[in-house]
Amino acid sequence: MNDARFEDGADRPLRVQALDAEDLKILSALVQDAVLPVSEMAWDARKRRFAMLINRFRWEDHPRADAAGGDYERVQALLVVSDVLGVASHGFSRKDTDLVLSILSIGFEAGEDGSGHVSILLAGDGEVRLSVECLDVALSDVTRPYRAPSGKAPRHPLDKDI
Repeated sequence: MNDARFEDGADRPLRVQALDAEDLKILSALVQDAVLPVSEMAWDARKRRFAMLINRFRWEDHPRADAAGGDYERVQALLVVSDVLGVASHGFSRKDTDLVLSILSIGFEAGEDGSGHVSILLAGDGEVRLSVECLDVALSDVTRPYRAPSGKAPRHPLDKDI
């Protein structure tokens, strides 16, 4: 059996699920620099599901775009956290429907018996904190990729010339 490679899925919708902290590191890297209006996040308490419709930068396509001279892409994707018991946020107002949020990272703080908190860190010191019964985060592309409006790649934190 061969390991998966970025090249194998470059032109197909991305579908990733994180069920442990190691999986979540990969998912977090894929949503880094994703943007969304405040109005595109919702919690369904009855179904215990929190969702965000994000516009994520296609980091998996970044090396190809660099080689082609900068045809960078974004894609709309659903970020869904299941088994959510509670939602809290700080650093921004959920009533400010014109506000655009930018995701920096997603982390997990384990509690007892697999429960814990999923933390979605946002630019500008914002955070969405989800109390979860267990870690279950899914990312699914829902549109075709489109040219990034800025025409540029976000500055990646691993870039050396910071």
